[in-house]
Parts: sequence; structure tokens; C-alpha cells
Amino acid sequence: MSRIRFRPADVSDVPMILQFIKELADYEGLLSEVVATEALLTEWLFEKNKAEVIFGVVDGDVVGFALFFHNFSTFLGRSGIYLEDLYIRPKYRGVGYGTAFISELAHLTKERGCGRLEWWCLDENHPSVAFYQSLGAEPMDEWTVFRLTGDRLEQLAQKKIN
Repeated sequence: MSRIRFRPADVSDVPMILQFIKELADYEGLLSEVVATEALLTEWLFEKNKAEVIFGVVDGDVVGFALFFHNFSTFLGRSGIYLEDLYIRPKYRGVGYGTAFISELAHLTKERGCGRLEWWCLDENHPSVAFYQSLGAEPMDEWTVFRLTGDRLEQLAQKKIN
């Protein structure tokens, strides 16, 4: 395994970020759900600064990316880092780069004084589940994820009581 180095994304990386998002979505069989555009990513990542991206680079090649943002734990009384996406290109898998990414994010979590690093993983993504468990990550089986999007989000927003 060649040594991996990490670098933060900048606005010139937006096309590559979108490409990675599409590759990940395709891997998960969800490509048809990607509605992100370069303009949206520019706005939310670099103008509004709502999330961050790091790239892993090996011998000049970008082998993967991680997109993450800060959340907040009321119980811990401090922020955490939430990993939204981690993707390693197929030809670079199985040699330790995924572990290096999680280690880098754990380092950032501690360096920033955050209390935890967390993420979601699709249950049917058995290789990733096994990988995360091999790192000592614990599945949070007692929690159910809820989501409002699209028309349902709009309908509920319209019910706002002043």
C-alpha cells in the first residue's frame, strides 16, 4: 500500500466531488436519486460552509473522498462529526485506505474537541458493515432514522403555526 495523504477540497474540486457522489450512488444502486448539481454543491459547501470534503491522494491519484459536517450532542454538550459519505474507488479497496480515512476523521474529531464520530450505513452493504465493525464501531440498532423530504416536507412546512 502506498502512503495516502489527505487534503481538503476547495471550490475548484466541485466537479470531482459531484463525480464521487455519483460513483457512490451508483455503487449503492441509488444513482437515480442524485439531484445534486455543481451549483448546489458550490453554494452549500463553499458559500454557506455547511459541510466539508477531504480527498485521499496516493501517488497523485485521488482514491476516495469523505464528506462530513458537525452535528451536536446535547448529552455530551459538544459537537460531533457526522460522516455523510465515504467512498473509495474500487481499484483502491482492500488495502487500508478506508481505515486511513476513518483514522483521519477520528483525528479531526479529537483535534476539534468533538465528542464523537458517527455515520449511517445501509444494512445490505455487508462489506461496509463488516469493515466498520472491524474498526470497533458499534451499530446503533435501537435507533430508527426518520426523514421528511419532498412533498411531505412541503406539506408539513405549510402547517406552521405562528
